[in-house]
Amino acid sequence: MSHSPLPLSLLPVESAARIERYLSSDPALRRFRELGMLPGSAIRVVRRAPMGDPIEVAIGSSLLSIRKEQAAMIEVTPLPAVEAAPSKE
Repeated sequence: MSHSPLPLSLLPVESAARIERYLSSDPALRRFRELGMLPGSAIRVVRRAPMGDPIEVAIGSSLLSIRKEQAAMIEVTPLPAVEAAPSKE
């Protein structure tokens, strides 16, 4: 089953996705790339603040908080639950 790309800001909590591309050259987004949020990387939404902003995401072993407006400029493709499940090694 193929999933359509969507903004990271719309990815549900506890869902994982693959980063496809950045929709802006905003300097803050450049900083996220420097922190390892690169196209092709897996990312998971951990939780949202009560009003929906910011969004906490996990990328590798790192947790980052992202403003909703910045997350809207990151296009992701949801991963099937099997791909998104953590390794049991």
